[in-house]
Amino acid sequence: MLELNAQTIAFFIFALLALGGALGVVMARNLIHGALYLIVSLFGGAGFFVLLSAPFMAVVQVLVYIGAIAILIIFAVMLTRGMTRLGEIYNRQWWMSAIVGGLMFVLLALGVILPVWGENGINPNQPVSDSVATTEDLGVALVDGNQYVLPFQVASLLLTGAMIGAIVLARDTE
Repeated sequence: MLELNAQTIAFFIFALLALGGALGVVMARNLIHGALYLIVSLFGGAGFFVLLSAPFMAVVQVLVYIGAIAILIIFAVMLTRGMTRLGEIYNRQWWMSAIVGGLMFVLLALGVILPVWGENGINPNQPVSDSVATTEDLGVALVDGNQYVLPFQVASLLLTGAMIGAIVLARDTE
């Protein structure tokens, strides 16, 4: 029997937010509404991190990903100006996307179910990585010259280049 406590109720609320937002992203005809639904879906994911006692990941989810969606909205408006109304959601290839979506669901479900309930299972008390076990270790790994500082800086340069490229493409050429 399902025990109804605060954690279970919160799980169902966050699941409803995540799944409802994801469905809204797929079904929205307006580009801005789709981006707002994506924010709702990512907020549901942040709630899952809170339920998993991972407050750092929840804050990162809110600040980085939901903040990035605000930038996505700006890019979408700048680059598509007159295309904020999508005329046709369903086209002749809808069945192909449904098959690919179903296959991806099965693969992702197997990727989650097998490690948890498979032969050995996952030990929740063991850190995922030996080199990054805590939040402090993650921070040190991101700024240490021998670990992840170069990919971190390359990603920031790529994002800056993408923003400059979007501004150049979006400006009036008159």
